[in-house]
Amino acid sequence: MALNVARFVSLLCVTLAMAASAAHVLELPNKIHLAQSDYFVVQQIYRGWALLGIVVVGALIATLALVLLQRARGEPFGTALAAWVCIAATQAVFWIWTFPVNRATRNWSVAPADWEALRMQWEFSHAAAALLNLGALVLLIVSVLRSRAG
Repeated sequence: MALNVARFVSLLCVTLAMAASAAHVLELPNKIHLAQSDYFVVQQIYRGWALLGIVVVGALIATLALVLLQRARGEPFGTALAAWVCIAATQAVFWIWTFPVNRATRNWSVAPADWEALRMQWEFSHAAAALLNLGALVLLIVSVLRSRAG
């Protein structure tokens, strides 16, 4: 029962995190070359997105629980562990590259002199996180399928 709950919650949270990441990637080509005033207006659509941190914490905890519950199951353990590493890596990307930009721009309400470089850092850090979230989702699905088959 605990294993099934961990699978479900992990898949749900990782999928929700992936959806948010995919939104960033899909909007990137339409935003990356906007003029400063337009870009700063568009960035305000992300107000409240910090609540997605709940989903990320849920993904980290549920996937770690899945890893621990599958530690004696061979390959499903390894792929679940790799999925957890991908999720943890999204946090490294956020705290190293995304969050400093949020602070420097006060969540895109102040335009520092280097705002264009900061925009690139912000946008591409989200794209990197999206790839990691996709990797986590694929690995988690493989882990669940392999576990169910065995």
